[in-house]
Amino acid sequence: MLEFIDFVSQNWILATLWVGFLAWVILSETSRGGQALTPQQATNLINTQDAIVVDVRKPEDYSKGHLPHAISIPAAKLKDRIGELDKYKGKPVIVVCQVGHSAGASGAELRKAGFDPVYRLKGGVMEWQSSRMPLVKS
Repeated sequence: MLEFIDFVSQNWILATLWVGFLAWVILSETSRGGQALTPQQATNLINTQDAIVVDVRKPEDYSKGHLPHAISIPAAKLKDRIGELDKYKGKPVIVVCQVGHSAGASGAELRKAGFDPVYRLKGGVMEWQSSRMPLVKS
């Protein structure tokens, strides 16, 4: 421990940059539409806190298979249809897309509309399937 303190005191600029970078990563992660959850963490949140799942993929992708009880609102229509989710304010929201890249923007939109907390499924439906989690068809 003394060696660590000695290193930091001798390299305070490097240590400051490292702490700043770490803070930037944490802030950018949450501003991207919420914390990323693994499929197991998402399942736990759904089961213990009655989280809702918003699937922002295209309707044709949603109909091929989606998370159980997921609400389909395509990302392109989220702004226009966000009112449909008002009854869920106060509950955790998990945003799901195909591979985890577009859920962040939708999550940020939900946060702007007053939803909190908002999470995103890390890796999207692809990661969900890779984890052998169930999909349902509608």
